Amino acid sequence: MDYVCELKNISKRFHTINNETLAIEDLSFKVERGEIVSIVGPSGSGKSTVLSLLAGLEKPSEGEVIVNTKSIGFMFQKDQLYEWRNIYKNCILGLEIQKKDTKENIDKVIDKLKNYGLYNFRNYYPRQLSGGMRQRAALVRTLAVEPELLLLDEPFSALDYQTRLSVGNDVGEILRKEKITTVLVTHDIPEAVSISDRVIVFTERPARIKKEYIIEFNMPDEKRTPMKCRNTSEFGEYFREIWRDLDVIEK
Repeated sequence: MDYVCELKNISKRFHTINNETLAIEDLSFKVERGEIVSIVGPSGSGKSTVLSLLAGLEKPSEGEVIVNTKSIGFMFQKDQLYEWRNIYKNCILGLEIQKKDTKENIDKVIDKLKNYGLYNFRNYYPRQLSGGMRQRAALVRTLAVEPELLLLDEPFSALDYQTRLSVGNDVGEILRKEKITTVLVTHDIPEAVSISDRVIVFTERPARIKKEYIIEFNMPDEKRTPMKCRNTSEFGEYFREIWRDLDVIEK
């Protein structure tokens, strides 16, 4: 198997003056190249900490983090767009910082703006766009540097339900079409099931793996979209199983 990243027997402790909190305990999993993996679990169970470990923003207290690429993209809950730069300028920001703003790479950004319905708004400023369009712009900016590993920390949570469904569907299609290795943290079980190849369920803190689900639908992968997945019988079965896992945890 060709794995992009791996956590091996990871534990993570956070220290304050008065106490120590064990956030993650003996956690191990791998993510295969091109795979979309979602992590769900109770609030405060260490899901976002896992992304920080993979991104190198945190170091494990014990165990080993292996990331077989230096090309990592990270999308947060908020779009983090700069209000003083127009959408086009926001989208090429990463290329400018990495000094990769070549004509070839700029052309790829323009293609993405066209494909994601943003080209006609490229000269607009973030405040002039809806939440869904801002999040699409944030995705274009992240994908512009062509990351081999994409980390998504509840990227749709700030959107209203209808917009969240629409943007989630668009993003899911993009990730699958471009075969981008992705780790998504979410509280939304339908989102996790409809987008992912695999869902990992965490226990309450300290986080351990309670269960893993290989997500498969009776349709060709090239025709799979999150919205189509939501309309299948398999979707309901996965939802009920994962909900039971989380319901037991939260009780």
